[in-house]
Amino acid sequence: MGLRPGYKQTEVGDIPEPWDVTPLRELIKDGPKNGYSGACGDDSGCTATLSLAATSSGRLILNAETIKFLTHRVPEDSHLFLEQGDVLVQRSNVLDLVGTAAVFDGPAKTFVYPDLMMRLRFKKLVTGVWFWRYANGRTGRSFFRRIAAGSTGSMPKVSGENLRNMPVPVPPLPEQKSISETLSDMNKLIESLEQLLTKKRAIKQGALQELLTGQRRLPKFENGGGQKDSEVGRIPEEWALHRIEDLAVITTGSRNTQDRIDEGQYPFFVRSQTVERINSYSFEGEAVLTAGDGVGTGKVFHYINGRFDAHQRVYRISNFKNTVCGYFFYLYFSTHFFGRIMQMTAKSSVDSVRREMIAEMLIPLPPTKGEQVAIATILSDMDAEIADIQAKIEKTRQLTEGMMQELLTGRIRLV
Repeated sequence: MGLRPGYKQTEVGDIPEPWDVTPLRELIKDGPKNGYSGACGDDSGCTATLSLAATSSGRLILNAETIKFLTHRVPEDSHLFLEQGDVLVQRSNVLDLVGTAAVFDGPAKTFVYPDLMMRLRFKKLVTGVWFWRYANGRTGRSFFRRIAAGSTGSMPKVSGENLRNMPVPVPPLPEQKSISETLSDMNKLIESLEQLLTKKRAIKQGALQELLTGQRRLPKFENGGGQKDSEVGRIPEEWALHRIEDLAVITTGSRNTQDRIDEGQYPFFVRSQTVERINSYSFEGEAVLTAGDGVGTGKVFHYINGRFDAHQRVYRISNFKNTVCGYFFYLYFSTHFFGRIMQMTAKSSVDSVRREMIAEMLIPLPPTKGEQVAIATILSDMDAEIADIQAKIEKTRQLTEGMMQELLTGRIRLV
């Protein structure tokens, strides 16, 4: 196929005629300069330094997990201190992350950066932002993987010389600015959805704790009664504690179920490591599954309808009494079970679950199934809302990544 009208062939692919391809060294006024990795300790008023995780997402993240403190002070006139607009490039990491870039937008003269990063300071701030976008795009990521692939060891490296010689497609400044602003707006939408997701998860977590233990009653079921102490904490006076063994049947699966799956008797086979992979919010024909050992130990899954069998190391809780809402049971059980089994073992981690750990666990239940269903419905609706936000985030992220690639290569232009 020939070139599109108005485009030209270059070493970075087809780009619009007005764009140039420029070695990175011609766009920067300082760098690339490696950082400094000194001994770190507790926050004692010494110099703050970024960890590699601060830029691994492709954007700057400053929090308690990504900031460390050196055990000494770096001189105030050191070139290691970051300024707003500096671009940080990971010079060493696993192959999928090496070369990941981020723009520093934190306070100036406050943070230094580690030896596994290189710092670039651009002649024009808008070009630094443009390069950040390009470096994290498909073409940029391909360049970094290619030049780092020859490195030995588990942490491939990008040299400063290779980085300086990196060919960069450069639109005219007004177009750089327009593209950066467009992508920024799209990222702000993702960030706003992520903030909403965090808020909804916090609300749901609070509702779980309050509704499942009766600390907050739904208006229809309030009767003015008080609270009482129990083995699982404070619960309403009319709520009762029940052993799981008295509410449902606890069984384990079969050792050789795969043969029956192959014969068509069962559509799938739930193993301990796959307990959490299926999800549903229906309240009928259910079973609660929990892994007995392996990587899924302590994880809980609510299964709805259909024919299935479980591995012998998966416990199946089913055939609930008709006074029990299985989904209410699942919500309480999944929220508290891991803490329960931790109390029953002296280990810092749990590698197996015994049947009695499940059978003897106490579950507080409202006196009527109607109240259980009402609580479960509210929490189920919250889960559905959270899932919807997650889907929107993923869709918006995919659209943004596609748009970014089109804009960074000039296939879509804003002029």
